[in-house]
Order: sequence, then structure tokens, then C-alpha cells
Amino acid sequence: MKIAVIGATGLVGQMMRRILEERSFPVSQLIPVATERSVGKKVKFKGDDITVVSIEHALEMKPDIALFSAGGQTSLDWAPKFEAIGCWVIDNSSAWRMNENCALVVPEINGDTITNYSGKIIANPNCSTIQMVLALNPLHLKYKIKRIVVSTYQSVSGSGAKGIMQLYNERSSGCRVVENPAYQYQIDKNVIPQVDVFLDNGFSKEEMKMHLETQKILRDVNIQVSATAVRVPVSGGHSESVNVEFEREFELSTVFDLLKNTEGLVVQDDLENAVYPMPLDAEGKDAVFIGRIRRDFTQARTLNCWIVADNLRKGAATNAVQVAEYLVERGLVG
Repeated sequence: MKIAVIGATGLVGQMMRRILEERSFPVSQLIPVATERSVGKKVKFKGDDITVVSIEHALEMKPDIALFSAGGQTSLDWAPKFEAIGCWVIDNSSAWRMNENCALVVPEINGDTITNYSGKIIANPNCSTIQMVLALNPLHLKYKIKRIVVSTYQSVSGSGAKGIMQLYNERSSGCRVVENPAYQYQIDKNVIPQVDVFLDNGFSKEEMKMHLETQKILRDVNIQVSATAVRVPVSGGHSESVNVEFEREFELSTVFDLLKNTEGLVVQDDLENAVYPMPLDAEGKDAVFIGRIRRDFTQARTLNCWIVADNLRKGAATNAVQVAEYLVERGLVG
């Protein structure tokens, strides 16, 4: 099976290659794709040196699946061309997420929606959305979510290598010395309440993604999501403080049972021993972690919780590879 990774030298592209290898995905030929300045360079896969090719060359090689992580414009320009040759496209950008002809997939929740669409472009959700809906989906199925209020604490790795370099350089120098920084302001010793551009309604694009994508993934346009997305000086792993109101009453013991039996979710909630999810512990892992689970005593049928995940893995690369696995397992490719 020929697998193309578009954006193979970026942070998410590197992680896609690593996870394909870790999960023993049936790759007969890896086709790493990057910008012209990287064409001809070598990347490692299963111990071999693989030559990076142009996206035009990759198209000629007719891959079975193309994992895209090269920005929205590249996806808009090239995903339809790969689809036209019969290739499945799994796109990590926001370009196709809300397209009415494309599935938006977290496999544990709604992999079955892939066959509801005639096309072969599948959107990978936003990293912050993925971890939130994975944790809340079992509760939505039983109690029906009415409204979510979420504040995110997003690591600099969400901005790619530029974000990581800015944090590390500022931290090592004690001041802001970065050329071409990822952020308008210093991020070390700081918190920036802006992720992506602001829209006319005062919310950022990132915050509106969480609202719209949650509705599509959970298949309920009545769910309301009010988000505040914040960048914090953490190298990897996103955290979220979530307040969720249900239409039906719940028992806290049943909530714990549901969460403990949810695929891909790990409950870390032992207050006596100070056990709760933290990005330092989640980094490098594929699971989503949830803790600080408690009833909101100020409002009926409402729950507070704290959700953490590695944004480069389950928030991006792992989810994309899991979508590819779903295609193979269902006989849709290969």
C-alpha cells in the first residue's frame, strides 16, 4: 500500500511517519512530500532513508492514501487532484472540515460517517476539538449535551517548530530575541489569549472551530460551545477546562463508569493523592486523559472536568493514521 505524507518534514508530518511505523501500518511504499527546498533530502522510515519528492511527483506515483499536513491552501489546491486518481485523502488542515461533502472524523466516535459521503477527502478535526469530543461523546450519548463552556491551554507545538523555537530561545536567553516569531508577544513567562485570528463576533477562528466541529462530529447542531482559546508556555500537550451542561440528569458514579470504559480515554482522578491529567505526562502518548471530574454545584445537570492530550499525536497525527486504519479495516482501501 502506497502512503504519501504531504508535509513530511513538518512537526505533524514527522509524527505521522513515526506513528505509521509504531502502529505497524501496512505501508509498502512511503512517499514523503515537502516543499521544493526539501525535495531530494532524505527522511527516515523503518530504518531506511527515503527521498523527499515534490507533490507533483507524488501525484504521478498514485498513492492509495495521502495524509496531508501542509496547510489549508495546499490542501485546497491538491486534495481534489489526489482524490481524482482514486486516492483517499486525510487532511489535517481546516480546509475541508466544514465542507458538506466531506466527513469530519474521530474514528472512535463517527468513523461510520465516512461512507455517507461520495468523495474520498476526509477531514481531521482541530486538535482541541478532538480531545474534547472524545471525552464527552459517551456522556452525550447518555445525557445529551446542551452547552459546553471550554477554556483551552494550548502548547506552543500547536504553532509548529516556530512556536517551540520561540519558547526555547526566550527561555534560554531570558528575553525575547527571536527573529520571525510565531507570536506577537513573548510567550515564555506569559499567557496569550489568542489562538488564530479574531472574527467579527469577537471569537477567534480557533474558538469557532470548536463550536462548529463539535456539532458535526457529535451529529447534533443544537450543541452550543462557548470557547476561549489560550496559548501557554508549555512545549507539548493541550489542556482544557470544560464545563458541560446536559439535558438529562446524571449520577457522578455512572459518569465515571462511562468514561473508564471509553476507548482511547484514560481517567486520572484521585484528589487525595493529587492525581490528575497534566501535559507533561500526556506528551508522547496517544490517549486522551480526563480528571478533576465533579458536579457543578452552581447549576443543575452540569459537570466540570479537565481534559489533556498530546496535540501532535491524538490531536493530529494519530487520529489521521487511525482514520487510515479504519479505511483498511473496512475494506475501503487496499
